[in-house]
Amino acid sequence: MAKKKQLQPIHDLVLIKPIEPETQTASGIIIPDAAIEKQCRGTVIAMGDGKKDEPMTVKKGDLVLYKKSAGMEVEYNGELHLIMKESEIFAIL
Repeated sequence: MAKKKQLQPIHDLVLIKPIEPETQTASGIIIPDAAIEKQCRGTVIAMGDGKKDEPMTVKKGDLVLYKKSAGMEVEYNGELHLIMKESEIFAIL
């Protein structure tokens, strides 16, 4: 079994696992790809220690809302994640 890699963001950077968009409604109707919008919610996986005199607000496990153009896509343990500045996060849900 392969050991999972550790990725530790630095300073004010946050690693987020985006929440996959719904592809089917509760009643079973399949949503076409063209109608599915990019999700702007995700779960905080890891974060840096913050900047001097600016501690981090988010913590591991937080569900957050971020802007569509936020961050950079990275592959982490075989899955797509985003790494972004904490300032690109709008809210903790």
